[in-house]
Amino acid sequence: MRCFIGVDLGSTTTKAVLMDENSEVLGRGITNSRSNYDTATRVAKHEALINTRFTLFRRALSALPDLGGTLDRLLGDFERNFRLEQFLDQLADLEATCAANIRGERFKGLESALRDALAAIFDMLRMEAPALFARDAKRKSDFFRDIAGSRFMAVAQETARRAGLSYDLLLNIYDKAIIEVENRPPAAEMTDKYLKTLDRVVAAVPEFASAVERVAGPVRDALAIPLEETYLVGTGYGRVTLPFSKEHIRSEILCHGLGAHIMYPQTRTVLDIGGQDTKAIQVDAQGIVENFQMNDRCAAGCGRYLGYIADEMNMGLHELGPMAMKATRTVRINSTCTVFAGAELRDRLALGEKREDIMAGLHRSIILRAMSIISRSGGVRDQFTFTGGVAKNEAAVKELRQLIRENYGEVVININPDSIYTGALGAAAFARRAVEH
Repeated sequence: MRCFIGVDLGSTTTKAVLMDENSEVLGRGITNSRSNYDTATRVAKHEALINTRFTLFRRALSALPDLGGTLDRLLGDFERNFRLEQFLDQLADLEATCAANIRGERFKGLESALRDALAAIFDMLRMEAPALFARDAKRKSDFFRDIAGSRFMAVAQETARRAGLSYDLLLNIYDKAIIEVENRPPAAEMTDKYLKTLDRVVAAVPEFASAVERVAGPVRDALAIPLEETYLVGTGYGRVTLPFSKEHIRSEILCHGLGAHIMYPQTRTVLDIGGQDTKAIQVDAQGIVENFQMNDRCAAGCGRYLGYIADEMNMGLHELGPMAMKATRTVRINSTCTVFAGAELRDRLALGEKREDIMAGLHRSIILRAMSIISRSGGVRDQFTFTGGVAKNEAAVKELRQLIRENYGEVVININPDSIYTGALGAAAFARRAVEH
Protein backbone atom coordinates (compact mmCIF):
# COMPACT_ATOMS: atom_id res chain seq x y z
CA MET A 1 0.00 0.00 0.00
CA ARG A 2 1.40 3.39 -0.99
CA CYS A 3 1.41 5.81 1.96
CA PHE A 4 1.83 9.58 2.09
CA ILE A 5 3.07 11.06 5.34
CA GLY A 6 2.88 14.57 6.70
CA VAL A 7 4.94 15.60 9.73
CA ASP A 8 4.31 18.79 11.71
CA LEU A 9 7.27 19.60 13.96
CA GLY A 10 5.85 21.91 16.61
CA SER A 11 7.76 23.51 19.44
CA THR A 12 6.04 21.29 22.03
CA THR A 13 4.67 18.31 20.09
CA THR A 14 5.49 16.63 16.80
CA LYS A 15 2.58 15.14 14.85
CA ALA A 16 2.41 12.74 11.90
CA VAL A 17 -0.49 11.80 9.63
CA LEU A 18 -0.47 8.83 7.25
CA MET A 19 -2.76 9.06 4.21
CA ASP A 20 -3.49 6.47 1.51
CA GLU A 21 -3.87 6.95 -2.24
CA ASN A 22 -7.56 7.78 -1.81
CA SER A 23 -6.76 10.66 0.59
CA GLU A 24 -8.15 8.66 3.50
CA VAL A 25 -6.37 9.18 6.82
CA LEU A 26 -5.28 5.78 8.11
CA GLY A 27 -3.13 6.75 11.07
CA ARG A 28 -2.04 9.57 13.34
CA GLY A 29 0.92 9.78 15.70
CA ILE A 30 2.10 12.31 18.24
CA THR A 31 5.06 12.69 20.55
CA ASN A 32 6.59 15.43 22.66
CA SER A 33 9.15 17.39 20.65
CA ARG A 34 12.77 17.12 21.68
CA SER A 35 15.94 19.03 20.96
CA ASN A 36 16.51 16.22 18.45
CA TYR A 37 13.78 16.83 15.86
CA ASP A 38 14.98 13.93 13.75
CA THR A 39 14.12 11.49 16.55
CA ALA A 40 10.81 13.26 17.20
CA THR A 41 9.94 12.77 13.53
CA ARG A 42 10.78 9.08 13.63
CA VAL A 43 8.73 8.55 16.82
CA ALA A 44 5.70 10.41 15.44
CA LYS A 45 5.91 8.42 12.18
CA HIS A 46 6.27 5.18 14.15
CA GLU A 47 3.16 6.03 16.18
CA ALA A 48 1.24 6.84 12.98
CA LEU A 49 2.23 3.45 11.55
CA ILE A 50 1.03 1.68 14.71
CA ASN A 51 -2.24 3.63 14.56
CA THR A 52 -2.56 2.62 10.89
CA ARG A 53 -2.23 -1.05 11.79
CA PHE A 54 -5.14 -0.72 14.21
CA THR A 55 -7.19 0.93 11.46
CA LEU A 56 -6.40 -2.04 9.20
CA PHE A 57 -7.31 -4.45 12.03
CA ARG A 58 -10.69 -2.74 12.36
CA ARG A 59 -11.31 -3.06 8.63
CA ALA A 60 -10.40 -6.73 8.63
CA LEU A 61 -12.40 -7.64 11.75
CA SER A 62 -15.45 -5.60 10.72
CA ALA A 63 -16.03 -8.13 7.96
CA LEU A 64 -16.39 -11.01 10.44
CA PRO A 65 -19.90 -12.10 11.41
CA ASP A 66 -20.98 -12.26 15.06
CA LEU A 67 -18.36 -9.83 16.43
CA GLY A 68 -20.80 -6.92 16.04
CA GLY A 69 -21.19 -5.21 19.39
CA THR A 70 -18.03 -6.75 20.81
CA LEU A 71 -15.72 -5.38 18.10
CA ASP A 72 -15.07 -2.02 19.80
CA ARG A 73 -14.38 -3.75 23.10
CA LEU A 74 -12.06 -6.28 21.49
CA LEU A 75 -10.07 -3.62 19.63
CA GLY A 76 -10.00 -1.37 22.71
CA ASP A 77 -8.59 -4.15 24.88
CA PHE A 78 -6.19 -5.12 22.09
CA GLU A 79 -4.75 -1.61 21.82
CA ARG A 80 -4.60 -1.03 25.60
CA ASN A 81 -2.66 -4.26 26.09
CA PHE A 82 -0.35 -3.41 23.20
CA ARG A 83 0.31 0.03 24.72
CA LEU A 84 1.00 -1.62 28.07
CA GLU A 85 3.60 -3.89 26.46
CA GLN A 86 5.12 -0.90 24.70
CA PHE A 87 5.27 1.01 28.01
CA LEU A 88 6.90 -1.92 29.82
CA ASP A 89 9.55 -2.23 27.08
CA GLN A 90 10.41 1.46 27.45
CA LEU A 91 10.41 1.11 31.23
CA ALA A 92 12.93 -1.75 31.00
CA ASP A 93 15.11 0.39 28.73
CA LEU A 94 14.88 3.28 31.19
CA GLU A 95 15.84 1.06 34.13
CA ALA A 96 18.85 -0.38 32.30
CA THR A 97 19.97 3.11 31.26
CA CYS A 98 19.63 4.45 34.82
CA ALA A 99 21.71 1.57 36.16
CA ALA A 100 24.37 2.07 33.48
CA ASN A 101 24.72 5.73 34.44
CA ILE A 102 25.74 4.94 38.02
CA ARG A 103 29.45 5.38 37.55
CA GLY A 104 32.16 7.89 38.32
CA GLU A 105 33.52 9.60 41.41
CA ARG A 106 30.16 11.16 42.30
CA PHE A 107 28.64 7.71 42.98
CA LYS A 108 31.64 6.10 44.67
CA GLY A 109 30.54 3.94 47.59
CA LEU A 110 26.85 4.36 46.71
CA GLU A 111 26.64 2.10 43.66
CA SER A 112 25.07 -0.89 45.40
CA ALA A 113 22.55 1.15 47.39
CA LEU A 114 21.53 3.14 44.31
CA ARG A 115 21.05 0.01 42.20
CA ASP A 116 18.90 -1.54 44.95
CA ALA A 117 16.86 1.65 45.18
CA LEU A 118 16.35 1.78 41.41
CA ALA A 119 15.32 -1.89 41.36
CA ALA A 120 12.71 -1.18 44.05
CA ILE A 121 11.41 1.90 42.19
CA PHE A 122 11.07 0.12 38.86
CA ASP A 123 9.47 -2.94 40.49
CA MET A 124 6.80 -0.59 41.83
CA LEU A 125 6.36 1.12 38.44
CA ARG A 126 5.93 -2.26 36.72
CA MET A 127 3.40 -3.34 39.33
CA GLU A 128 1.38 -0.13 38.82
CA ALA A 129 1.55 -0.19 35.02
CA PRO A 130 -1.48 -2.44 34.25
CA ALA A 131 -3.81 -0.07 36.10
CA LEU A 132 -2.64 2.83 33.90
CA PHE A 133 -3.84 0.99 30.79
CA ALA A 134 -7.00 -0.59 32.18
CA ARG A 135 -10.45 0.21 30.82
CA ASP A 136 -11.65 3.65 31.92
CA ALA A 137 -8.17 4.53 33.26
CA LYS A 138 -7.54 8.28 33.42
CA ARG A 139 -4.06 9.42 32.43
CA LYS A 140 -2.96 13.04 32.37
CA SER A 141 -0.68 12.27 29.43
CA ASP A 142 -0.03 9.50 26.92
CA PHE A 143 3.67 10.37 26.58
CA PHE A 144 6.07 7.88 28.17
CA ARG A 145 8.21 10.64 29.69
CA ASP A 146 5.24 12.17 31.49
CA ILE A 147 3.76 8.90 32.77
CA ALA A 148 7.06 7.37 33.88
CA GLY A 149 8.43 10.65 35.21
CA SER A 150 5.48 11.50 37.46
CA ARG A 151 5.42 8.02 39.00
CA PHE A 152 9.22 7.82 39.31
CA MET A 153 9.29 11.07 41.27
CA ALA A 154 6.49 9.96 43.58
CA VAL A 155 7.98 6.53 44.29
CA ALA A 156 11.62 7.71 44.44
CA GLN A 157 10.94 10.15 47.26
CA GLU A 158 9.80 7.45 49.67
CA THR A 159 12.42 4.98 48.42
CA ALA A 160 15.23 7.51 48.97
CA ARG A 161 13.99 8.24 52.50
CA ARG A 162 13.92 4.56 53.46
CA ALA A 163 17.35 3.88 51.92
CA GLY A 164 18.97 6.99 53.37
CA LEU A 165 19.84 8.25 49.89
CA SER A 166 19.60 11.66 48.30
CA TYR A 167 16.30 12.10 46.44
CA ASP A 168 17.97 14.67 44.18
CA LEU A 169 20.64 12.14 43.25
CA LEU A 170 17.98 9.65 42.11
CA LEU A 171 16.26 12.37 40.12
CA ASN A 172 19.52 13.34 38.44
CA ILE A 173 20.06 9.72 37.38
CA TYR A 174 16.52 9.64 35.97
CA ASP A 175 16.84 12.99 34.17
CA LYS A 176 19.97 11.88 32.33
CA ALA A 177 18.53 8.47 31.46
CA ILE A 178 15.17 9.70 30.13
CA ILE A 179 16.94 11.95 27.62
CA GLU A 180 18.92 8.97 26.32
CA VAL A 181 15.85 6.73 26.14
CA GLU A 182 13.71 9.37 24.43
CA ASN A 183 16.35 10.04 21.81
CA ARG A 184 16.82 6.40 20.87
CA PRO A 185 15.23 5.58 17.53
CA PRO A 186 12.02 3.54 17.89
CA ALA A 187 12.12 -0.12 16.99
CA ALA A 188 10.48 -1.37 13.82
CA GLU A 189 6.87 -2.49 13.93
CA MET A 190 6.48 -5.35 16.39
CA THR A 191 4.47 -7.97 14.49
CA ASP A 192 5.00 -10.77 17.03
CA LYS A 193 3.99 -8.46 19.86
CA TYR A 194 0.70 -7.60 18.11
CA LEU A 195 -0.17 -11.28 17.78
CA LYS A 196 0.84 -12.22 21.33
CA THR A 197 -1.15 -9.28 22.67
CA LEU A 198 -4.21 -10.30 20.67
CA ASP A 199 -3.97 -13.92 21.82
CA ARG A 200 -3.82 -12.75 25.45
CA VAL A 201 -6.80 -10.41 25.08
CA VAL A 202 -8.97 -12.98 23.32
CA ALA A 203 -8.09 -15.72 25.81
CA ALA A 204 -8.73 -13.47 28.83
CA VAL A 205 -12.27 -12.43 27.89
CA PRO A 206 -14.83 -15.27 27.91
CA GLU A 207 -17.02 -13.70 25.22
CA PHE A 208 -14.03 -13.66 22.84
CA ALA A 209 -12.73 -17.16 23.66
CA SER A 210 -14.57 -18.85 20.82
CA ALA A 211 -13.25 -16.25 18.35
CA VAL A 212 -9.52 -16.92 18.73
CA GLU A 213 -8.97 -18.59 15.39
CA ARG A 214 -11.42 -16.40 13.45
CA VAL A 215 -9.80 -13.21 14.78
CA ALA A 216 -6.13 -14.20 14.46
CA GLY A 217 -6.36 -14.89 10.70
CA PRO A 218 -7.65 -11.43 9.64
CA VAL A 219 -5.16 -9.76 12.00
CA ARG A 220 -2.28 -11.66 10.37
CA ASP A 221 -3.61 -10.62 6.97
CA ALA A 222 -3.72 -6.97 8.08
CA LEU A 223 -0.16 -7.22 9.39
CA ALA A 224 0.97 -8.62 6.03
CA ILE A 225 -0.14 -5.49 4.15
CA PRO A 226 3.07 -3.58 3.30
CA LEU A 227 3.07 0.12 4.20
CA GLU A 228 5.29 1.85 1.66
CA GLU A 229 6.44 5.38 2.55
CA THR A 230 5.92 6.85 -0.91
CA TYR A 231 6.46 10.53 -0.10
CA LEU A 232 6.90 12.62 3.04
CA VAL A 233 6.39 16.35 3.59
CA GLY A 234 7.54 18.20 6.70
CA THR A 235 6.19 21.44 8.12
CA GLY A 236 6.08 23.29 11.41
CA TYR A 237 8.39 25.16 13.73
CA GLY A 238 11.28 22.69 13.42
CA ARG A 239 11.05 21.84 9.72
CA VAL A 240 14.26 23.69 8.78
CA THR A 241 16.25 21.43 11.12
CA LEU A 242 15.38 18.30 9.17
CA PRO A 243 17.55 16.81 6.42
CA PHE A 244 14.76 17.26 3.85
CA SER A 245 15.23 18.75 0.42
CA LYS A 246 13.14 21.86 -0.21
CA GLU A 247 10.70 19.78 -2.29
CA HIS A 248 9.76 17.94 0.91
CA ILE A 249 9.04 21.06 2.99
CA ARG A 250 5.93 23.24 3.05
CA SER A 251 5.17 26.28 5.18
CA GLU A 252 2.93 26.02 8.23
CA ILE A 253 0.53 28.52 6.69
CA LEU A 254 -0.07 26.42 3.56
CA CYS A 255 -0.38 23.17 5.52
CA HIS A 256 -2.78 24.52 8.15
CA GLY A 257 -4.90 26.19 5.49
CA LEU A 258 -5.16 23.01 3.41
CA GLY A 259 -5.58 20.78 6.48
CA ALA A 260 -8.50 22.88 7.75
CA HIS A 261 -10.06 22.79 4.28
CA ILE A 262 -9.83 18.98 4.20
CA MET A 263 -11.53 18.74 7.60
CA TYR A 264 -14.16 21.36 6.76
CA PRO A 265 -14.42 22.16 3.01
CA GLN A 266 -16.52 25.29 3.67
CA THR A 267 -13.80 26.83 5.87
CA ARG A 268 -12.77 30.34 4.87
CA THR A 269 -10.98 31.57 8.05
CA VAL A 270 -8.54 29.51 10.13
CA LEU A 271 -7.07 30.36 13.52
CA ASP A 272 -4.21 28.20 14.77
CA ILE A 273 -2.83 28.76 18.26
CA GLY A 274 0.15 26.51 18.74
CA GLY A 275 2.95 26.32 21.25
CA GLN A 276 5.14 29.00 19.69
CA ASP A 277 2.95 31.16 17.44
CA THR A 278 -0.57 32.22 16.48
CA LYS A 279 -1.66 32.19 12.84
CA ALA A 280 -4.79 33.66 11.23
CA ILE A 281 -5.30 32.36 7.69
CA GLN A 282 -7.83 33.18 4.98
CA VAL A 283 -8.42 30.43 2.39
CA ASP A 284 -10.52 30.13 -0.76
CA ALA A 285 -12.96 27.37 -1.78
CA GLN A 286 -10.05 25.07 -2.70
CA GLY A 287 -8.12 25.60 0.55
CA ILE A 288 -5.55 27.87 -1.12
CA VAL A 289 -4.23 30.60 1.16
CA GLU A 290 -5.33 34.10 0.17
CA ASN A 291 -4.00 36.04 3.15
CA PHE A 292 -2.52 35.45 6.59
CA GLN A 293 -1.09 37.13 9.65
CA MET A 294 1.10 35.81 12.46
CA ASN A 295 2.12 37.09 15.86
CA ASP A 296 5.56 38.62 16.17
CA ARG A 297 8.53 36.77 17.58
CA CYS A 298 7.11 37.02 21.10
CA ALA A 299 5.37 33.83 22.30
CA ALA A 300 2.69 35.85 24.13
CA GLY A 301 -0.76 34.43 23.71
CA CYS A 302 0.46 30.98 22.60
CA GLY A 303 0.62 27.57 24.21
CA ARG A 304 4.08 28.32 25.56
CA TYR A 305 2.61 31.27 27.46
CA LEU A 306 -0.03 29.03 29.04
CA GLY A 307 2.71 26.58 29.98
CA TYR A 308 4.59 29.38 31.72
CA ILE A 309 1.44 30.34 33.66
CA ALA A 310 0.90 26.69 34.65
CA ASP A 311 4.45 26.53 36.01
CA GLU A 312 3.92 29.77 37.96
CA MET A 313 0.72 28.33 39.46
CA ASN A 314 2.36 24.94 40.12
CA MET A 315 -0.37 23.30 38.06
CA GLY A 316 -0.61 21.03 35.04
CA LEU A 317 -1.27 22.71 31.70
CA HIS A 318 -4.45 20.64 31.33
CA GLU A 319 -5.80 22.09 34.60
CA LEU A 320 -5.86 25.75 33.48
CA GLY A 321 -8.97 25.56 31.32
CA PRO A 322 -11.17 23.74 33.88
CA MET A 323 -10.08 26.19 36.58
CA ALA A 324 -10.95 29.20 34.40
CA MET A 325 -14.38 27.70 33.73
CA LYS A 326 -15.16 27.99 37.47
CA ALA A 327 -14.69 31.79 37.45
CA THR A 328 -17.48 34.06 38.70
CA ARG A 329 -15.89 37.14 37.15
CA THR A 330 -13.12 37.92 34.65
CA VAL A 331 -10.10 39.79 35.99
CA ARG A 332 -8.65 42.26 33.50
CA ILE A 333 -5.10 41.27 32.60
CA ASN A 334 -2.95 44.08 31.27
CA SER A 335 -0.02 42.06 29.95
CA THR A 336 0.19 38.86 27.93
CA CYS A 337 3.99 39.07 27.83
CA THR A 338 5.60 36.00 29.33
CA VAL A 339 8.30 38.18 30.90
CA PHE A 340 5.80 40.16 32.95
CA ALA A 341 3.02 37.59 33.30
CA GLY A 342 4.47 36.00 36.44
CA ALA A 343 4.79 39.36 38.19
CA GLU A 344 1.23 40.41 37.31
CA LEU A 345 -0.07 37.00 38.36
CA ARG A 346 1.58 37.31 41.78
CA ASP A 347 0.32 40.88 42.15
CA ARG A 348 -3.26 39.81 41.42
CA LEU A 349 -3.05 36.98 43.93
CA ALA A 350 -1.59 39.35 46.54
CA LEU A 351 -4.58 41.67 46.00
CA GLY A 352 -6.91 38.82 46.92
CA GLU A 353 -8.19 37.94 43.46
CA LYS A 354 -9.38 34.35 43.08
CA ARG A 355 -7.19 32.04 41.02
CA GLU A 356 -10.07 30.96 38.79
CA ASP A 357 -10.99 34.61 38.05
CA ILE A 358 -7.38 35.37 37.16
CA MET A 359 -7.30 32.32 34.88
CA ALA A 360 -10.47 33.53 33.13
CA GLY A 361 -8.82 36.90 32.55
CA LEU A 362 -5.68 35.28 31.18
CA HIS A 363 -7.64 33.19 28.69
CA ARG A 364 -9.61 36.23 27.57
CA SER A 365 -6.42 38.24 27.03
CA ILE A 366 -4.97 35.42 24.88
CA ILE A 367 -8.06 35.29 22.67
CA LEU A 368 -8.21 39.10 22.43
CA ARG A 369 -4.68 39.01 21.05
CA ALA A 370 -5.72 36.31 18.58
CA MET A 371 -8.73 38.40 17.52
CA SER A 372 -6.40 41.27 16.70
CA ILE A 373 -4.33 38.98 14.45
CA ILE A 374 -7.52 37.68 12.77
CA SER A 375 -8.64 41.27 12.13
CA ARG A 376 -5.34 42.11 10.43
CA SER A 377 -5.68 39.04 8.18
CA GLY A 378 -9.10 40.12 6.93
CA GLY A 379 -11.53 39.27 9.73
CA VAL A 380 -13.74 36.25 10.22
CA ARG A 381 -15.59 34.79 7.26
CA ASP A 382 -18.06 31.93 7.52
CA GLN A 383 -17.04 29.15 8.20
CA PHE A 384 -14.37 29.58 10.88
CA THR A 385 -12.05 26.74 12.00
CA PHE A 386 -10.01 26.79 15.21
CA THR A 387 -6.96 24.49 15.29
CA GLY A 388 -3.88 23.80 17.41
CA GLY A 389 -3.33 22.51 20.92
CA VAL A 390 -5.12 25.48 22.52
CA ALA A 391 -8.31 24.45 20.70
CA LYS A 392 -8.60 21.70 23.34
CA ASN A 393 -8.73 24.29 26.12
CA GLU A 394 -12.42 24.76 27.00
CA ALA A 395 -11.90 28.21 28.53
CA ALA A 396 -10.11 29.48 25.40
CA VAL A 397 -12.91 28.07 23.21
CA LYS A 398 -15.56 29.74 25.38
CA GLU A 399 -13.88 33.16 25.08
CA LEU A 400 -13.35 32.70 21.34
CA ARG A 401 -17.02 31.88 20.72
CA GLN A 402 -18.10 34.89 22.75
CA LEU A 403 -15.75 37.36 21.08
CA ILE A 404 -16.54 36.13 17.56
CA ARG A 405 -20.26 36.47 18.27
CA GLU A 406 -19.75 39.99 19.63
CA ASN A 407 -17.61 41.10 16.67
CA TYR A 408 -18.87 39.08 13.70
CA GLY A 409 -22.32 37.79 14.65
CA GLU A 410 -23.43 34.17 14.26
CA VAL A 411 -20.64 32.32 12.47
CA VAL A 412 -20.20 28.56 12.17
CA ILE A 413 -17.18 27.65 14.33
CA ASN A 414 -15.53 24.28 13.65
CA ILE A 415 -13.35 22.62 16.28
CA ASN A 416 -12.26 19.09 15.46
CA PRO A 417 -11.11 16.66 18.21
CA ASP A 418 -8.09 15.95 15.99
CA SER A 419 -7.37 19.62 15.29
CA ILE A 420 -3.84 19.30 16.67
CA TYR A 421 -3.09 17.22 13.55
CA THR A 422 -4.29 19.88 11.08
CA GLY A 423 -0.81 20.92 9.92
CA ALA A 424 0.33 17.31 9.53
CA LEU A 425 -2.87 16.53 7.60
CA GLY A 426 -2.16 19.37 5.16
CA ALA A 427 1.44 18.16 4.80
CA ALA A 428 0.23 14.61 4.02
CA ALA A 429 -2.10 16.01 1.35
CA PHE A 430 0.83 17.92 -0.19
CA ALA A 431 2.85 14.67 -0.13
CA ARG A 432 0.10 12.87 -2.06
CA ARG A 433 -0.21 15.72 -4.55
CA ALA A 434 3.54 15.70 -5.17
CA VAL A 435 3.24 12.16 -6.52
CA GLU A 436 -0.23 12.21 -8.04
CA HIS A 437 0.09 15.49 -9.98
